[in-house]
Amino acid sequence: MKEKLAAFERLLIIMDELREKCPWDKKQTMQSLRHLTIEETYELTDAILENDLNEVKNELGDLMLHLVFYAKIGSETNDFDMSDVLNGVCEKLIHRHPHIYGDVEVADEEEVKANWEKLKLKEGKISVLEGVPKSLPALVKAVRIQDKARGIGFDWENKDQVWEKVEEEIGEFKAEVKDNSDQIEDEFGDVLFSLINYGRFLNINPEDALEKTNKKFIKRFQYMENETKKEGKTLSDMSLEEMDVYWNKAKTL
Repeated sequence: MKEKLAAFERLLIIMDELREKCPWDKKQTMQSLRHLTIEETYELTDAILENDLNEVKNELGDLMLHLVFYAKIGSETNDFDMSDVLNGVCEKLIHRHPHIYGDVEVADEEEVKANWEKLKLKEGKISVLEGVPKSLPALVKAVRIQDKARGIGFDWENKDQVWEKVEEEIGEFKAEVKDNSDQIEDEFGDVLFSLINYGRFLNINPEDALEKTNKKFIKRFQYMENETKKEGKTLSDMSLEEMDVYWNKAKTL
């Protein structure tokens, strides 16, 4: 524990020095750091998907630096400092885990989630969906919305019911496509939302699943590009049937 505290203190000291002496660090604001923090977060998620634990460690360090940076800026305006940040989250964790720090008993993680959402409503939240950030990517946002609704019991009973809903939404989408309706986009969104819901019942994270498919497609497509280039060909000059030969080869790798 002493080593961990010493390492954290070292980072705080370095942040103080950079904020005082480095022209770039002195210039930064919360607004200027925001997009960089988002970038660092995505780099961390990339490392997690790749299961590159050394890179996960590095990216966690980069993200930790940003958290310390925000706290430093907050201290300069006397709004909050790192102590306030850490004590605040500690108090929140204690309050929202009465099954650990109180006399509440829970049977499983679902009851933990349900209690968590109920406690947040008691804290003054108007809606259980209030905590879903507006700027989240739509796919991730759908997952969080469904998770939070499930936390208060608004959910399907089993995956078969959800799949029936998926089929229903696909049917409605196909009907709108056939009629060339202006509701096509809405129905397509409903199909995606219901598929995300079904994935949740199968313990599949749709963001992770789609990103793995993206990476798989990129790998196979770049194989096609490289192989055709070796033979003096270009994909744009080939027929779909010719490209399929290389694509099928890529699928076997």
